[in-house]
Amino acid sequence: MRKGTWPVMSTTIESAAVSRKSVQSIPSATVRFAGDSGDGMQITGDQLTRTAALMGSDVATFPDYPAEIRAPRGTLAGVSGFQVHFASEDIFTPGDQLDALVVMNPAALKTNLGDLRKGGILIVNTDNFQKSDLELAKYETNPLDSEVLEHTYQLFKVQMSKITRDALKDMGMGTKEMDRCKNFFALGLVYWLYGRELEPTIRFLDEKFGGKPEIAESNRRALKAGWNYGETTDAFASSYKVEAAKLPPGTYKNVMGNQAMAWGLMAAAHLSGKELFLGSYPITPATDILHELSKYKNYGVKTFQAEDEIAAMGSAIGASYGGSMGITTSSGPGIALKTEGIGLAIMLELPVLVINIQRGGPSTGLPTKTEQADLFQAVLGRNGEAPLPVIAARSPSDCFNVAQEAWRIATRFMTPVMILSDGYIANGSEPWLIPDVNTLPKIPVTHAPPSDGTTKFLPYKRDELLARPWAIPGTKGLMHRIGGLEKQDTTGNVNYEPENHQHMVNTRAKKVENVALEIPQLEVEGPDKGDLLVLSWGGTYGACRTAVEACLEEGLKVAHAHLTWMNPFPSNLEQVLRSYKKVLIPELNLGQLRTIVRAKFLIDAQGFNKVQGRPFTVAELTTAIRSHLGVADAKVAPGTAATAALVGAGGDDAG
Repeated sequence: MRKGTWPVMSTTIESAAVSRKSVQSIPSATVRFAGDSGDGMQITGDQLTRTAALMGSDVATFPDYPAEIRAPRGTLAGVSGFQVHFASEDIFTPGDQLDALVVMNPAALKTNLGDLRKGGILIVNTDNFQKSDLELAKYETNPLDSEVLEHTYQLFKVQMSKITRDALKDMGMGTKEMDRCKNFFALGLVYWLYGRELEPTIRFLDEKFGGKPEIAESNRRALKAGWNYGETTDAFASSYKVEAAKLPPGTYKNVMGNQAMAWGLMAAAHLSGKELFLGSYPITPATDILHELSKYKNYGVKTFQAEDEIAAMGSAIGASYGGSMGITTSSGPGIALKTEGIGLAIMLELPVLVINIQRGGPSTGLPTKTEQADLFQAVLGRNGEAPLPVIAARSPSDCFNVAQEAWRIATRFMTPVMILSDGYIANGSEPWLIPDVNTLPKIPVTHAPPSDGTTKFLPYKRDELLARPWAIPGTKGLMHRIGGLEKQDTTGNVNYEPENHQHMVNTRAKKVENVALEIPQLEVEGPDKGDLLVLSWGGTYGACRTAVEACLEEGLKVAHAHLTWMNPFPSNLEQVLRSYKKVLIPELNLGQLRTIVRAKFLIDAQGFNKVQGRPFTVAELTTAIRSHLGVADAKVAPGTAATAALVGAGGDDAG
């Protein structure tokens, strides 16, 4: 954790004294580590993230890893990466182009070089560029011998494996064990390059490997060896410094999206006086919510790993029926299996949270890549007329707020609510200002009171918003029928009459529409009318906001609005849309929100769509905005995929 303006810590490592080299101040840096899935790139990136946050930087991250637990070593499919953007100002994305790229093998070079800007820093572990490594990456010749790299980037060839082994040679370790530490050598070198402190990572090693001191010591040595290499070698003439960001005062913690979602669910349970029950079946990228919640049994949290998705959904419904906070988590394929159960919860009119952490599809698709292509599934994907409220998180820290808002609506309207996140949000991280729990709004929940039998209990008698009472089983006088067959209004008895079915379908739909009365209106950043409105939802928020801000600085008449509630929409959405000559909807799908908006409001909204398993870059969006405004785009940024294709021209899959 850190305070809003945390002072830079003084390093206790002897080698980290005042540098003899020049230091350049820069506003931000985007760094990516890339290597084999067994090279420890995720833990390396996570440590850079934590250290940057502790030193007061605003941080955004983008982990990227293979679908296979251990893909074939050295292959293009097995590359794992972790991107960190840290800055002295507010940032909303993990960065477009890289300022520095650290690659551990040829496959990592080929798959990541296209994202490095021209003139950027390229650090290469030359020890892994042997003939066999080049063949696995489908290089016919060694790209490090090409003058293109030397002329396009600041290329630093480093024998990381050899130097790491030299640092550990007296520890009695085997070569394989020593080579596992080379990621910390790379981390130490990047720490020196960007003025990051060693102490937080040393504390992490001591805590994580307290029972295995030889592992902690070997990684400490590798970390220091990397820092010392940067300081003592003549290859690096200078390093860089990113000042602390001016953040609002308070205590901060770096959080990932799934972690924030779990904490938001626990907060919602506390604020509503309910026990939390999670029924779940593991699936990427949702499983970490189950892992996180399972740590908090002492807070009354109950987690159940079911035998399949159907059982997980059924257990969540049962928990809600019993008066608890019923939750289930999954991703698109699992949500498909839960669909019948979701329909049952809609018919029963019980408050259940269904959390969908979206990934690339269809079917198994791209299980470790991001996408937001489950909007149709969330809003429309059930048999019969079965609407339910749908809310979407916009960032990792926003998951905390969305979880509470979803439970507030679920209990107020007695309906299941679906929460949408995605792999980019779930695995990404950012600083989160820890709120004062005493300032969080309570979530009032009432239950039908006991009856003495003088009046008949009517389980589907509704209030002014059409919500029915929440009756706890075993409460005196509240016996009633429950099930998936159509119900008679007020009594809940099974009823097949045509007029009653029409009435109940209309009533359930109207109840969901009434949610719009209880949610905020849509806000607009930028002019309240003009040439173009960029309408975003979900994890595209950061890139869209940044792109629109850049266009506003150019004097373009563009504005940005971001949807949190996907069903129902905010009551003023149509008014906002009609205030602009054009509407552009960027989505990581083929145009699902665009289709709904065009059908509902008869507005000729245009889409900007991408389904590559990766989030939008700001450059992509600014180009699209300028194109829709008829403005000539700026020059193409250097260091694009064209450069990578040139470097990799000797192989079958160049670029």
